[in-house]
Amino acid sequence: MADDPPASPQLTTSTRDPSEIPTVRLAAPSLRSLLRIVLVVVGCVIALYLVWRVRTVVRLAAISVFLALAMIPVVDTIDRRTRVPRGLIILGVFVLMFAFVLIIGYVVVPSMVKEVGQLSHNAPQYARDLRRNATFRHYDNRYHITPKLVKDARRLPEVLAHLAGPLAQVTVSAFSFIGQLVTVLALTFLMVLQGRDYVEMGLQLTGSRQHHYRRLIIDINHAVASYVLGNILISVLATVATWIVLSLLGVPYALALGFVVGFFDLIPLVGATLGAIVVALATVTVSFPVATIVWVGFIIVWQRFEDYVVQPLVYGRALHVNPIVTIISVLIGASLLGILGALIAIPTAAAIQILLTDWWASRSEGSAEPASPSSPAGGRAEPASN
Repeated sequence: MADDPPASPQLTTSTRDPSEIPTVRLAAPSLRSLLRIVLVVVGCVIALYLVWRVRTVVRLAAISVFLALAMIPVVDTIDRRTRVPRGLIILGVFVLMFAFVLIIGYVVVPSMVKEVGQLSHNAPQYARDLRRNATFRHYDNRYHITPKLVKDARRLPEVLAHLAGPLAQVTVSAFSFIGQLVTVLALTFLMVLQGRDYVEMGLQLTGSRQHHYRRLIIDINHAVASYVLGNILISVLATVATWIVLSLLGVPYALALGFVVGFFDLIPLVGATLGAIVVALATVTVSFPVATIVWVGFIIVWQRFEDYVVQPLVYGRALHVNPIVTIISVLIGASLLGILGALIAIPTAAAIQILLTDWWASRSEGSAEPASPSSPAGGRAEPASN
């Protein structure tokens, strides 16, 4: 009996169980596909290596872009209302920024030096004043707090002098900082002066999607500028409020401490708390614990007022970043660039969020397109009647 010939495979879709999961078999990649993957991986590695080698230049360019985006709204407003050349307007803004920094340094640094010297000199008197409080005296007798505080206060001028470091190291660091500052200012000046021309040249390369990318750039610029200007405005309000409260409490150098709170308030998440701690230490020398309690109560109320009233009014709807993304971005920025990285972390995260939202919207629109021209709604096409 001869063997039956093998039956030819037939596709039987009518009798297949609908709940049955089809078997997917992956074919081995071709040599050309493997070569393409290897070239892409090698290209990415080389690109990352080059970026790492020029990371200082990339960092300075990123800072310049951030400053340019923050200055463009101010420069544009002045440019529309005056006939002064745009270059002179930019230079004027730079001069105002430097003058503001010098004024803060002139007010804060001497005041802080005098405050530290006074605290070190009057430390025993402050310790005696603290011991007049019965509760504090009870814990001081047990843990010997005041002797330790007096000892540390006596050593404050020595510690500050030690932190200054050798003069040669400070000089080298100053020259390096000045060189980087000049580079950032030059790049920022060119970006603000001719930034629109550069953007237009880049948009012309995008073809039919030019309008789409233009809208993305406008949204990012609006988010970054709103954050920077809003953050500065909130810090100014914090400075004025701190100055008024400390003046009423009779705390010395109230304006200098107000500038300290305003500067720390620029730093997201922890800045306001750090500034409040510095001022709380200064109130101890005035009237403990009344002045300290009043200050702590004020700063708690002020922070709630900032979070729920001032920030929504200043930022509006231009900047909405997820709290988890905010914390992670601030930590990453602080680890990369220190205080400056923490300052630019949130607007950078906002810009990335805008790009990702647009990419996801474009992807969703692409997946929602109909499978065939005869069914625009994506449903099954009905057969045409004869």
